Amino acid sequence: MSALIEDYALISDLETAAMVGRDGSVDWLCLPRFDSPACLAALLGTEGNGFWRVAPADRAPRPCTRRSYRSQTLVLDTWWETASGTVRVTDFMPQRTQLPCLVRVVEGLSGVVSMRSELRLRFHQGRVVPWVRAVDRCAVAVAGPDAVWLGVDGAESSPRDADASVHDFTVQAGRRLALTLVWSPSHRPEPPAPLGVPAETLLKETSDFWRRWAAQCRYEGPWRDAVVRSLITLKALTYAPTGGIVAAPTTSLPGCIGGERNWDYRYCWLRDSTLTLSCLLRSGYREEATAWLDWLVRAIGGAPADLQTVYGVGGQRLLPETEAPWLPGYEGSRPVRFGNSAMSQFQLDIYGEVLDAFCLSLRAGIPMPAHVWNLVESMMGYLQRHWREPDQGLWQTRGPRRQFVHSKVMAWVAADRALQMGRLLGRNGSSGEWRAMRDEVHRQVCREGWHPGRRAFVQSYGSPALDASALLMPRFGFLPARDERVRETVRAMRQLHHGGFVRRYAPEGDGVPGAEGTFVSCTLWYADALAATGHAEQAREVFERVLSVRNDVGLLSEQWDPDAGRQLGNAPKAFSHIALVETAFALSAAPERRPVSASASGAGRSRRIRTG
Repeated sequence: MSALIEDYALISDLETAAMVGRDGSVDWLCLPRFDSPACLAALLGTEGNGFWRVAPADRAPRPCTRRSYRSQTLVLDTWWETASGTVRVTDFMPQRTQLPCLVRVVEGLSGVVSMRSELRLRFHQGRVVPWVRAVDRCAVAVAGPDAVWLGVDGAESSPRDADASVHDFTVQAGRRLALTLVWSPSHRPEPPAPLGVPAETLLKETSDFWRRWAAQCRYEGPWRDAVVRSLITLKALTYAPTGGIVAAPTTSLPGCIGGERNWDYRYCWLRDSTLTLSCLLRSGYREEATAWLDWLVRAIGGAPADLQTVYGVGGQRLLPETEAPWLPGYEGSRPVRFGNSAMSQFQLDIYGEVLDAFCLSLRAGIPMPAHVWNLVESMMGYLQRHWREPDQGLWQTRGPRRQFVHSKVMAWVAADRALQMGRLLGRNGSSGEWRAMRDEVHRQVCREGWHPGRRAFVQSYGSPALDASALLMPRFGFLPARDERVRETVRAMRQLHHGGFVRRYAPEGDGVPGAEGTFVSCTLWYADALAATGHAEQAREVFERVLSVRNDVGLLSEQWDPDAGRQLGNAPKAFSHIALVETAFALSAAPERRPVSASASGAGRSRRIRTG
């Protein structure tokens, strides 16, 4: 039986991440970076696909007694209380200087506890069994270009298999023991340098780094703990060398258990540009906002016709989608996919996202490269010729192209922001043409995107289907929140409600078989829209409902299943946490009321959040 998605906590070194279960097992780790092949992949298969468990040496793995992140850090503490004593395991990834490193510190708190570390590496997406040998008091596993070294302080090695590293040891009150895993290129023969650094030094440096970073947060409202945890999660999903932010550290966690809605989210999406930038700027993280903008400007370099919806963390364009038949998938959800074919889809909305991000940056005083205005003119020239065409839309549907309303709204946003930037920069050469395009798009959306029978803006022209993206219209300035059409659209979104949460749309006919859960981000958009249309009390109720389904350490996946009471989709999802921060700011600006609980006890299977 697989662990629940919400059973996993995240640790990261700002270049890759590990997913740690409540049973003390690291079941997902890609090295050396987020989009590298996984060397621990039990999350999408079985223990035979790679895991690293550090836990009491019971016959069968069992969940911990409790766990929490240390306050305002990404350092994870996990406690086990056994019949013979209590032990704590502290997991963290130090900020990288050269090579990726994962440290697990075991500390006896009372009595005596027998412990076991079992590391079973499977390189190349959980498939390749490495050669394991001893070198200079370390175990090293090698396969192809990859080598993983494991150093253990004074534990007895008792390998049961030639392809695993097993260490049995006991800890009594006051004793500490550190296990340090380091990846290096396999052609380097010597043990990596991080194995020689005391774990306590690495722990202090890592804790200090996160606390300094978290202290910059400018949000001071009633949900500060939730906001800070979401911002730390967003930072953890940042690829520090380039400033790119991955949508999630995982692939193929399903939107429907046993279904086919399994996608690789270890990449950077342009559709997240504006909200990511807004979240970082208003929270006080100008350096990260600037790095994200720099990544964006580099990634989109080239002809506007070649603009992609998704790029790699380094800005790479080729992300070929393949399937991994050797992995059975999370709870049998197949296929497991690596790469993402959305890279080749045509999406009009991304032009509006990019130009909105540029405009927001300019207004915030972030220095813009001189050639950005040339990019603006080039993108607007392309959009003027192509905005009337159908596309795949915000949700990257795999069915036929359609005239998606949100895509047209974002074409309007592109023209509007280009005009604003022109005024700010004193460059108005094409303003007449852009203004004409903006006005034409607006008239068309209000005529073709409004459904008289539904009394709402709908998903695409001529269709009665609703889409939660219509909730973003007032946020982007397409129509004011006081417009009756906006109000009626917000009311109509009740038809997308399920168990107190909001679906993105009815999934039938989107090109992928099967159902899916409600979307965390869409539910938060609904809260924003309620607040904007004068329903602050209802908006807070929706927001606190979302807070209640975070896992025990404050993390959200992409989706929530109200029927089963569990998280679905890749996790943790950057866009869910960005939306949480944005909604907290919006509601804190609304008329005040003391929230029911900033860390409410969870619905269904989710758990109360603990702070260290």
